[in-house]
Amino acid sequence: MQSITTRLPLARMALVIALFASTSIAALAQDDKVVATVDGAPITESDVTLAVSELDQQFAQLAPDQKRAAALSAIIEIKIMANKAKSSGLDQDAAFKRKLEFLNERALHAEVIDKEIAPQVTDEAIKARYEKEIAGQPQVEEVRARHILVKTKEEADAVIKQLDDGGDFEAIAKEKSSDTGSGAQGGDLGFFSAGMMVPEFEAAAFALEVGAYTKTPVQSQFGFHVIKLEEKRKREPVKFEEVKDQMRQLLFRDTYFAKVKEVRATAKVEITDAALKEGVEKIEAQAETPAKEGAQ
Repeated sequence: MQSITTRLPLARMALVIALFASTSIAALAQDDKVVATVDGAPITESDVTLAVSELDQQFAQLAPDQKRAAALSAIIEIKIMANKAKSSGLDQDAAFKRKLEFLNERALHAEVIDKEIAPQVTDEAIKARYEKEIAGQPQVEEVRARHILVKTKEEADAVIKQLDDGGDFEAIAKEKSSDTGSGAQGGDLGFFSAGMMVPEFEAAAFALEVGAYTKTPVQSQFGFHVIKLEEKRKREPVKFEEVKDQMRQLLFRDTYFAKVKEVRATAKVEITDAALKEGVEKIEAQAETPAKEGAQ
């Protein structure tokens, strides 16, 4: 049976290895409880805590004691295999040294995020982003309309005559509308805002008073419409709690890229491969483009 620790993703395991490799035993706090040893080298409580934080989310359902045990098991496996690698001289391999350097730099990259970027993404900053991007925007006007769609102007004129004579709009829609989707609902199209319908239909619907219907047929690419306006309203902005996580992600993204831009301005970066240079420039241009909020 596959052990719980061998299911750790390789990338996570490599990161744990790099972190342990860069930790000096002499630098451990004296009050850091030793929970195990491997070939005389101590494994401490803080080592276990670090490993727990690196466990894959598939272990999230484990009880705390089980998770700590899984973490210690992973540490032991990592250390005995690392010792084996050293005894075989694998730590002197050029490819391994490049990998170790990359993992070390990636860990430092994460430290900048943890220490300089994440602290800026506060609840107050998230709320301010919401107020600016969503709550502070002008309210959008929406209308709710019904329609009866027919093929010819003559048919539409006949429908209007029925309505003028006191006919029931919903009943006529169910009987005569060729839009089977809305027709079964008495022609009800629900609420919509500008840009959601074809221009001719939209212009006629927004021009009506509530309760009124079009006195002349409205032609579109779909045929001839008779439209009745049921309601008008201002669409309320999405509530903060509904988009808080999205706002957090957007704020984190923007804060991160602002820091990258700041640091990049003082770095000397030269890409000698023309194709790679073009590709990187495209990626960086996309990063400069603000993300569409999609929450409004």
